[in-house]
Amino acid sequence: MRAAWLLALGGAMAAPILAQDATTVAVPGGETAQGDVAVTIYQNGQSLVQDTRRLNMPAGRSKQEFPDVSAQIRAETVTLTGPGIGIVEQNFDYDLLTPAKLMEKAVGQTVTLIRTNPATGAEARVQAKVLAANGGVVLQIGNTIEVLRDDGLPVRVIFDKVPPNLRARPTLSVTLESKGGVTPTTLTYLTPGLGWTSDYVTLFDDAKQTIDVQGWVTLTNNTGTDYTKADVLLVAGNTNGGGGRRNMTTPWNGSTGTIDEAGTESNDRERLGDYYLYPLAERTTIANAQQKQVSFLDVKAAPARKAYEFNNGWLATNEAASASSVLKFSTSRAGGLGDQLPAGTMRVYMRDKRGDPQFIGESRIEATPMGSAMSIRTGEAFDVKVKTVVEERTRVNSSRWKTKMRYEFTNARNEAITVDLGQSGLWGDVRIPEQSQEGKRVSADRVEWSVAVPANGKATLTATFDSRY
Repeated sequence: MRAAWLLALGGAMAAPILAQDATTVAVPGGETAQGDVAVTIYQNGQSLVQDTRRLNMPAGRSKQEFPDVSAQIRAETVTLTGPGIGIVEQNFDYDLLTPAKLMEKAVGQTVTLIRTNPATGAEARVQAKVLAANGGVVLQIGNTIEVLRDDGLPVRVIFDKVPPNLRARPTLSVTLESKGGVTPTTLTYLTPGLGWTSDYVTLFDDAKQTIDVQGWVTLTNNTGTDYTKADVLLVAGNTNGGGGRRNMTTPWNGSTGTIDEAGTESNDRERLGDYYLYPLAERTTIANAQQKQVSFLDVKAAPARKAYEFNNGWLATNEAASASSVLKFSTSRAGGLGDQLPAGTMRVYMRDKRGDPQFIGESRIEATPMGSAMSIRTGEAFDVKVKTVVEERTRVNSSRWKTKMRYEFTNARNEAITVDLGQSGLWGDVRIPEQSQEGKRVSADRVEWSVAVPANGKATLTATFDSRY
């Protein structure tokens, strides 16, 4: 049953994929001209395509065409390798054949209009010269100037030929020097337009204090071409996009706040430098303008617990604000998910009294090492409130201040809870001479307390801060 609901929430698995034949032959207007395709997709919007095709080339210099490449191919990254060949010149033709492009290329030329009488069905042919095709088509018919209307009337335009610089599919043409014969060649290039994201469907069992986690990879293709029965490798991590060293003005991806403590564990997952690799188990076709989902993580009954958190800024006061509802778990091998987690969105569900899974919230997670302690904030607690009050603030001397804070907790639930209170903004020489409960300094500017609040009850914490400001 769990597998069924995870499948329904997370998406459908790709159908079984057959092995790709490396000697695929192009059929004009039909099947792909690609050969044995391998696609490596990075998380920064770039992808590496390697396409091995068998070409029958004459000896000497010839022009070979490679249709079915990405319409967004980065031509400067193209390499072609094979025994006994040398590249002389390459061109990328990306002006694709469409009705609008046909009309644009026909400006100044004569075309044939076929007009059908709606009443009788009789057809009449008229010769027309195309004067312009800028947001509409302007024609010269005899001595009159007309606009080709787009009002649904039965009118067709016949062209004598297809302009030589229009292609039905994105095509790379390469002029080669070759010894001749059937030669296996590998075309390699980088392209934007392919991407992948990871999503996590998490079912929390409050009674058992466990989670089931299903990880999904969502592939997207906006390159203008299909990749047929491709060997797909996903790279988790952000590769550099051409910039130099990061300086203070260079933006970077900040923390999502979901990692309480970064892990230090490793496993046997393949790595490439500082990136983790996620190969798809089967070859798959990534169609243009398509999203495809594939499962890469399936963990049952990992330990987890529900918690409440409240974070207070320096000198901040509020009236009965909601604490955050948080799901805490580990990615460690022992007692956790046992894997690295690529950056993505984690959505959390719980079963209601009828046994149906209901959505309770989501958080964006960053790339998470194995062995990390994680906190997924799912929303605001309806029945758990925290009031913060600056009770007293006095100047001790010319360089020191004393601030007394009071934190009031209320719990309208019929069970006792614990609220993890965090006080931030403690930069510099900040001391805590008095506190009603011992706290823990977790960073240079932050102290945390775990405050027990009884069922349908209240609790209070006080602390005095000795600071320079």
